[in-house]
Amino acid sequence: MSDKHEKNDTNGTIRIDKWLWAARFFKTRSLATHAVELGRVLQNEQRIKPAHSVKAGDLLEIEHGEQTWQVEVRRVSDVRGPAAVAQTMYEETAESLAKRSKAAEDRKYFREPAAQLQGRPTKRDRRQIDFTRG
Repeated sequence: MSDKHEKNDTNGTIRIDKWLWAARFFKTRSLATHAVELGRVLQNEQRIKPAHSVKAGDLLEIEHGEQTWQVEVRRVSDVRGPAAVAQTMYEETAESLAKRSKAAEDRKYFREPAAQLQGRPTKRDRRQIDFTRG
């Protein structure tokens, strides 16, 4: 493995939080660790801890924001490289692609008013919500 973006562990496994960061699902390792701790990342349909190992062939379900991915791990790397290299680390399932495209289409035609609010609504936000409800 001479390419610096293909640095693999000796046994072909890597910590799940490090893999999620290297595959560019999360911007930082601490965000990836937090998501795993909250149960937003499942490995082979089971909750795991951030130090759990992931290897090629594992099926991951990743919830991040409004999106959910189901991906199969193709290779492991602990180096965060360009997006093009990161996309070769996994393959999204056909079912996941269909669900995400349908959700994107639904969001295009109808946006949940509360989806854009962060925390408690302000007085202005409340007026806008009441106005949209009629």
